[in-house]
Amino acid sequence: MTTISNISPSLDKYAILTSSICAIHCLSLPLIVGVFPALSTSIFGQEQFHVLLLWLVIPLSLVSLSLGFKQHHSGLVALLGLSGLTVLILAGTIGHDTLGEAGERIATLLGATLIAAGHLRNYKLCKQSKCTA
Repeated sequence: MTTISNISPSLDKYAILTSSICAIHCLSLPLIVGVFPALSTSIFGQEQFHVLLLWLVIPLSLVSLSLGFKQHHSGLVALLGLSGLTVLILAGTIGHDTLGEAGERIATLLGATLIAAGHLRNYKLCKQSKCTA
């Protein structure tokens, strides 16, 4: 029988991974493009990659965090997760035009960090309380 204790921690791990990929991409892309300029024309150097990551992070985070929240009712998990998602969505949609390249990068890193922190807390609480369906 599959329970939330089996599903939510796995989703949290995938969500932390996607947030980490987002942060690594954000930090390393300027350096990598400086060394390998041809990468700027690949998917990794284009805005579509950010959109793709958002399409992965948003539903994964919402499902995972809400499954855990239903069990442990941690306001901190909800606050971290929703704050991180909001910052990431804003950074991905209006960040470059409003904040500039450096501001968008900082906002993206902040959002990814908040989401990862929310998932880490969710993961720990679900492990402690042995969340069940």
